[in-house]
Amino acid sequence: MLREDLTFVGTCDIAGLVRGKGFPSTELPARRKLGIGWTHSNLMQTCFGPILDTPFGTAGDLMIVPDPTAEVHVDFRDGSAPEHFFLGDIRNTDGSPWECCVRAFLRRAIGALNDACGLELLAAFEQEFVYTGVEDVPGHAYSLNAFRRLGVFGEMVMAAIRAASVHPDSFLAEYGPRQFEMTVGPDAALAAADAGVIAREMTRGAAFRLENRAIFSPMPVAGGAGNGVHIHFSLHDASGAPVTSDPNGPMGLSTVAAHFAAGVLHHLPALCAVTAPSPVSYLRLVPDRWAPTVADIKLQDRGAALRICPVFDAAGEEQRQAQFNLEFRVSDAAASPYMALGAMIFAGADGIARQLSLPETEAPLPASLSAALDLMDASEAMRSWFGPVFFEAYMRHKRSEVAYVADLPEAELCARYAEVY
Repeated sequence: MLREDLTFVGTCDIAGLVRGKGFPSTELPARRKLGIGWTHSNLMQTCFGPILDTPFGTAGDLMIVPDPTAEVHVDFRDGSAPEHFFLGDIRNTDGSPWECCVRAFLRRAIGALNDACGLELLAAFEQEFVYTGVEDVPGHAYSLNAFRRLGVFGEMVMAAIRAASVHPDSFLAEYGPRQFEMTVGPDAALAAADAGVIAREMTRGAAFRLENRAIFSPMPVAGGAGNGVHIHFSLHDASGAPVTSDPNGPMGLSTVAAHFAAGVLHHLPALCAVTAPSPVSYLRLVPDRWAPTVADIKLQDRGAALRICPVFDAAGEEQRQAQFNLEFRVSDAAASPYMALGAMIFAGADGIARQLSLPETEAPLPASLSAALDLMDASEAMRSWFGPVFFEAYMRHKRSEVAYVADLPEAELCARYAEVY
């Protein structure tokens, strides 16, 4: 069979899907600088495909320029084409960052944190999904038998993640039917978001090669178990030393980490529009699903919006400091990792800049995406983080998505999102 090697360059857009274009790999040297053509209204594609509303119309040209630090070349050695793609930045034709680029949004958040305190945030994504290649056997959550029955899938996922230059951390059978979880090691914020996207795509790629699917939808089946994307994070100074922990601080948090957490909790009801950005996201954020329902912070509690994770006493003091981290649990795979992490960092940086204290009361999280978008629309802080063009585009994108599925019954709604994610 005559074949020509192709390379793909894309962006994980505001629908949380990787979109872009392919080209002959022989052109890669030129494409590294010039990228591939893109257009403004491509941003407005909903997760279902159609552009339902756009402020940009048909005008304008952009480029997706590959980032050499976000290249994936993984050969599954099954005779199929290797996974060869770059994640990239959307730029104007003069080379400047486009104001609606999701990676540029995260970079601005990283800059805001540096301006507020001179610190860096390390993060890691913990992602849940349903694997269609196994039969559901009741009672097998976390079991060796569930792990065994995966066959080679788990090994393929971990090997692909490692081959993509991301550090695999864990793989396990989760609580729900056919539900699994994979995690990767921590990295600086932008690299961590890249790793979150890459790990998700490698999981999908492994499932595809076994003629199955990995479904990351927040709620694959109405009334079933939800899939979250939990973001672990910690703060570090310019030398790389961890500064998140203080045994004498509230719940063991340092002063700066407490301010950061307070900022996240202060903005969290509005942040949900970015971190839980689909109608089915709110079928997960309900009582008795081990998912958050209020803006709270708790010590080692998996029902909290912000969870302070355990540190094992057997470790030495240096290791304990490095282990100490928080977990943001109000996110799912309908969100672009760049958007979810960026919004969280912006909120935390605001908490540091304003020296906010941890709240004494717990604000309820919105019960729907429409309610979350109303809160976002009323947030002057979030308007400033996005900028006027990106803010309008995001609001119109998500409002049109809500309207598109408004009349679907719950079971069909979940089925539609399971097809996409």
